[in-house]
Amino acid sequence: MTTTGRVAAHDEAPDDSARCPCNSGDLFGACCAPLLRGAAAPTAERLMRSRYTAFAVADAEYLRATWHPSTRPQTLDLEPDLEWRRLVILAREGGGPFDHEGVVEFEAYWRQGEDRGSLRERSRFVREDRRWLYLDGDVR
Repeated sequence: MTTTGRVAAHDEAPDDSARCPCNSGDLFGACCAPLLRGAAAPTAERLMRSRYTAFAVADAEYLRATWHPSTRPQTLDLEPDLEWRRLVILAREGGGPFDHEGVVEFEAYWRQGEDRGSLRERSRFVREDRRWLYLDGDVR
């Protein structure tokens, strides 16, 4: 998801009582919604999950806001017909509430028309001023 917060006014944004798109098992209102509305992620994994949700609901503003300034793209064009279906966290290193760096490896499954596939990435995060930021990722 290395390809530019708030819950945007998109038709795709789930209701707070719906299951969160990040597949945590929690309700959107108790999981990623507060982060997309401006709350700080307590861990790198929570930021990763919220960024996946932002991709799923096409919230480019949140994606750019949570991207480290040194690697943030000028713009981010999200494909409107690309549907993110499921997120699986494969591994994590560091990224806790008292760490300054963290790594989250994940696989995100997508569908675009009749095509289906997945994206596997090892993402690096840094914590600055008590906020986790996405630094970069190695797509596998």
